[in-house]
Amino acid sequence: MKSTLRYMTWPFIVTAIGLVLAGLIGLQYQSTAGGALSFFLIAAVLAVLEISLSFDNAIVNANKLKQMTPRWQRRFLTWGIVIAVFGMRVLFPLLVVVIAARLGPIEALRLAATQPVEYSRIIHEAHLPIAGFGGAFLMLVALNYFFDQSKDVDWIAGVEGALRKLGEIRGMEVGFVLVCMMTVMHFLPAEKEHSFVISAIWGVITYLLVEALGHILDRWGGGAPSAGDVARGGFGAFLYLEVLDASFSFDGVIGAFALTQNLFLIAIGLGIGAMYVRSMTVMLVEKGTLAQFRYLEHGAFWSIFVLSIIMFVQTLRPIPEYITGLLGAAFIAVAFVNSLSWRRRHPDRIRPD
Repeated sequence: MKSTLRYMTWPFIVTAIGLVLAGLIGLQYQSTAGGALSFFLIAAVLAVLEISLSFDNAIVNANKLKQMTPRWQRRFLTWGIVIAVFGMRVLFPLLVVVIAARLGPIEALRLAATQPVEYSRIIHEAHLPIAGFGGAFLMLVALNYFFDQSKDVDWIAGVEGALRKLGEIRGMEVGFVLVCMMTVMHFLPAEKEHSFVISAIWGVITYLLVEALGHILDRWGGGAPSAGDVARGGFGAFLYLEVLDASFSFDGVIGAFALTQNLFLIAIGLGIGAMYVRSMTVMLVEKGTLAQFRYLEHGAFWSIFVLSIIMFVQTLRPIPEYITGLLGAAFIAVAFVNSLSWRRRHPDRIRPD
């Protein structure tokens, strides 16, 4: 069994390289040691922000990752981190500007490098459809867990038991999201309703498409081990995790612009954090942490549910990122403490690693 520090080897290396690059960018932009130190510190804060906002993502990822083969687990840690850093932390903000400002990719990159304030303004104006999409997708992720008829452990027993009974009604989770969408739309100005509804519907459609692809790959995998590797523990699960990571990243990417308008600094800081989240995911799987802490997974999914609600509410009024991070951390911390309490009361029922 690996020691905890061995899981963090690459994150530590990436942190060192990333912070040095952040300092060099600060020196390039501001030509002073103070500017270099400022960029260095902002990158560090962004990394901590990403980790705090995405720890629940690591737990949920671990739940899916444990079903994957070692080969695809390694691909998630290698290919996945490239997608996470360059796809969501660099290409996604550029794509938002390309679509919102109707610029070409080169022009958008030039805008990010030479006019960061204007670039940030465009990103923030695109927040409503991003929040609609992410809120709908993440709410379905959480509800699918709580409505699952095969779930046999409850943390908040009364509420989770009632949700599981509601899950007996076909399509209840989609109906729940639609009701939340209609509620938010009721309070939105008329000119924003269309953008919100279309983006939220695409969040629902994306979730259903990813789920459908997973089922198709699972059936296609049938009996042959190699095919099953691609299906049950391979590409379908990999795709699901990447879309889930993207949804978690929306809030962090938007919130990062509150600290800096420099796209390259945001990519470095959030990329460092993403590397830690990936490594924590693998550690949770290989060390069997979820099996050892009975309610930790429940806390993560409650955190996701709260995040989805916050993303919907953010279409009406701004909510500071620290509130999102603190709420998510609170659910996971209480679930962890309750798990320790359960372990002390039932030492004979703890599953081995």
